[in-house]
Amino acid sequence: MAKLPTFTFSKNAVPSDGILAVIMPAEGKLPPLIKAMSCAKQLERAISVEKFSGKHGSMLTLVAPEGGLDKIILLGCGKPSELDEPACFKIGGKLFTRAGSAEKITIVTEVAAKSNIISAQNVANIAAGAKLRAYKFDDYFTKGREADKKQKNQKKIKVGADDLVRTKKAWTRIDGVTDGVNVARQLVNEPPNTLGPVEFAKEAQKLKKLGVKVQVLGVAEMEKLGMGALLGVSQGSAKDRQARMAIMQWDGGNKGDQPLAFVGKGVVFDTGGISLKPGNGMEDMKGDMGGAAAVTGLMHALAARKAKANIVGIIGLVENMPDANAQRPGDIVTSMSGQTIEIINTDAEGRLVLADALWYCQKRFKPKFMINLATLTGAILVALGKEHAGIFSNDDQLAANLFEAGQITDEKVWRLPISDAYDKIIDSKNADMKNSGGRYAGSITAAQFLQRFVNDVPWVHIDVAGMAMGSKSNEYNQSWGSGYGVRLLDKLVSEFYE
Repeated sequence: MAKLPTFTFSKNAVPSDGILAVIMPAEGKLPPLIKAMSCAKQLERAISVEKFSGKHGSMLTLVAPEGGLDKIILLGCGKPSELDEPACFKIGGKLFTRAGSAEKITIVTEVAAKSNIISAQNVANIAAGAKLRAYKFDDYFTKGREADKKQKNQKKIKVGADDLVRTKKAWTRIDGVTDGVNVARQLVNEPPNTLGPVEFAKEAQKLKKLGVKVQVLGVAEMEKLGMGALLGVSQGSAKDRQARMAIMQWDGGNKGDQPLAFVGKGVVFDTGGISLKPGNGMEDMKGDMGGAAAVTGLMHALAARKAKANIVGIIGLVENMPDANAQRPGDIVTSMSGQTIEIINTDAEGRLVLADALWYCQKRFKPKFMINLATLTGAILVALGKEHAGIFSNDDQLAANLFEAGQITDEKVWRLPISDAYDKIIDSKNADMKNSGGRYAGSITAAQFLQRFVNDVPWVHIDVAGMAMGSKSNEYNQSWGSGYGVRLLDKLVSEFYE
């Protein structure tokens, strides 16, 4: 991971060198701090000549007229109605990109105490956008152009705002969330030879330093619990890369309150098993643990910002490989619930992992709700592309809350149906159910399969196959592993359950 910048906050952040970035609202004036600088008149003239209006996304870059400064960048943030969280992130991301190789950046604006033009939260979000854009997966370059581009020195970003107390408070919260996003990105980007189930579990254990309780179940413990569905997936790697389940708990709410539960699919590499995938593009299957990465990043975010809620995160970690001992089409396995599953296609493996994880979660923790994330089906990409994650739910209110959180964060979701008619498709003539309903309604039948393991617990399944890896890049995300789901679920918790 590239060195992320350090951030300091000051009421009088007057720069002496590096780059000065001034955040300006539409038709706004220079902040008092900048007006007091000797170059103020030149800036006002440049604004007039260039007809810089401060509309959202506009940018004006000037060579600094004097002193030790290199450049002055004016960034327009537009009207109050345009300045939501994603818009602020985009401004921060554009600033970071325009700053180039500069090691010192000073961001200055005027926090409007009685208006919503530039709030303290907006300023913090702009800084967070710069931090999110700074993430880069460059760990394995040793020579050549990309190695030369690796950042040698850590950027230092000063943020100046006249309402320092509120700005620093807002930053403390959003900084923990951005760190959680970058945790998820890094996990998805890691090559599969360095991040197996055991190594992933160790990454989860690092959350202990934030006050998260972490328990890791090995194969023997899962066998004792009867997790035949999850363990069946890992049979092809049973000798060298054994399965793990990590259980993470954050107790930030009232003692005795039901926890909110998040469950992630963690297939660290998916060949498809005996039902082998085509070779073209199989390298991307290192990202088939994007759901587990999001849950781990979410737990980091919630703990870092000290969320006032009880949270459980559970990730099932396996590798799906062909081997003489690998699971076969036609096998019948028994899940922890006692229900039997006929294996039709060994590449429909993520739902098997989640079946045991969901059952374990509800039986042990009696959660208020369960939300699972999984890069589960290619069919969801056919349906929704890379614009929305698909969601399926047995609870209208929970689904509505999640949809609203997606609108706020721009990590959008779209609800698809489940029903008895679809559920019948996964009935098996040889067992209680089969793990694949065939080509039609593939994302829906996968959700129907999962629903058989949640009982009456309010539940949402999020299919993130088009979002967690290889998603569309934007001003604040240029990473293949996007960290999708961390901000979405953090916002769900903060808006509706704290």
